Amino acid sequence: MPLALFALAISAFGIGTTEFIINGLLPELAMDFGVTIPVAGLLVSGYALGVAVGGPPLTMLGGRLSRKTVLLWLMVLFVVGNLLSALAPSYGVLMVGRFLAAFAHGAYFGVGSVVAADLVAPQKRASAIALMFTGLTLANVLGVPLGTWIGQAFGWRATFWFVVAIGVVGFLGVLALVPHQPRPTGGGLLSELATFRKAGVWLALAMTVFGFAPVFAVITFIAPIMTGVGGFSPGAVPVVMAVFGVGLVVGNLIGGKLADRAVMPSIYGSVALLTLLAVVVALVSGNQVAFVITIALFGVAAFATVPPLQTRVLDAATGAPTLASAANIGAFNLGNAIGSFAAGLTIDAGLGYTAPAWTAALLGLAGLAVAGVAGVQTRRLVPA
Repeated sequence: MPLALFALAISAFGIGTTEFIINGLLPELAMDFGVTIPVAGLLVSGYALGVAVGGPPLTMLGGRLSRKTVLLWLMVLFVVGNLLSALAPSYGVLMVGRFLAAFAHGAYFGVGSVVAADLVAPQKRASAIALMFTGLTLANVLGVPLGTWIGQAFGWRATFWFVVAIGVVGFLGVLALVPHQPRPTGGGLLSELATFRKAGVWLALAMTVFGFAPVFAVITFIAPIMTGVGGFSPGAVPVVMAVFGVGLVVGNLIGGKLADRAVMPSIYGSVALLTLLAVVVALVSGNQVAFVITIALFGVAAFATVPPLQTRVLDAATGAPTLASAANIGAFNLGNAIGSFAAGLTIDAGLGYTAPAWTAALLGLAGLAVAGVAGVQTRRLVPA
């Protein structure tokens, strides 16, 4: 694989760290700002909405620049957002910092996915995208557990300074290793937007929203689930997050290989497995050994969905891959926001800390239903 893919993965590592880091620090943030756990959880939803809202517009604004230049400016925005978070004097300012960093997230993975796909042969596109996303998954193995430990030992602000440092390294990696490319050519903004007239593009985006929503319905509240139901100590949270991260790495690589062979069957299988495992999480949350094993498998299923879902959008959006790719990253994060928000509502309703897992299962069923409709639509378009 080209060295540039590893450069993309470096920045993805930083972005993944800041995305998932809040999950392990909810109790500390809630206590410091005097808010409830579900309100602290809105920092996850707010970030996810920032990705969904910011990705496509920033991608369109960068249409006149080379893709490398766009990636570099996005990393600058990422660093600024996390710097604001580290210095935040209030919950509201922290939310603004998260929102700014999220803007960079959506456009970065959208542009990066297209760069990754263009660097390899067509039959290797899903694997190339998966390699870039390996940085995101490794963040859960290394960045998030280390950041959680830093936050528990030295305060949550120290965690955001840690993320700022990763962002600077990511900027330097893109600067040094990603080759200069000419700016994208094509029919302009109207041509890019025209692809969204296709029903297949909207179905692909909907598959991403509901197929990935179960992940954050569970993971946003993993700390209170572990300590409140499973009897884990707070120090065990980073360890289990690392186990989850290992599952993400494995699932991402498996998903890339499977999607290179057959995209839609990969989506059906990974979303179905994710839905089933959400049920298992609810059932075994009181058993520490079974919970850790299930969370590892949940991670495998979670990121086995990513390469086929991203590849599906690129296939559906011929003529506007960059904008559609950014829109799909937004769709992933809209799913994140829906999952964490819906799960938070169930906790507020007094249904307990296992309720997020049941919520995840219901969202997974919705994802399978949308995938079924998309599959039928695809078969109708294929000549007999």
